[in-house]
Amino acid sequence: MSSWQIVRTIAGTFILLSLALGIPASPLFVSQWWLAFTAFVGANLLQSGFTKWCLMESILRRLGARPGC
Repeated sequence: MSSWQIVRTIAGTFILLSLALGIPASPLFVSQWWLAFTAFVGANLLQSGFTKWCLMESILRRLGARPGC
């Protein structure tokens, strides 16, 4: 997998997990404050779309992930 694919996989996992932990109807509900984490991930995705820079992707590249196209 390339770095951009890993970033999107991690972001999707974080969003789904934080929704499962933050929605009261979920069997995994912990606290509604987990929804703030969902907003944080979404804001970072939005920011990276405008600036074409993502901290997670930079970290993954330094760890050896191959760059994407």
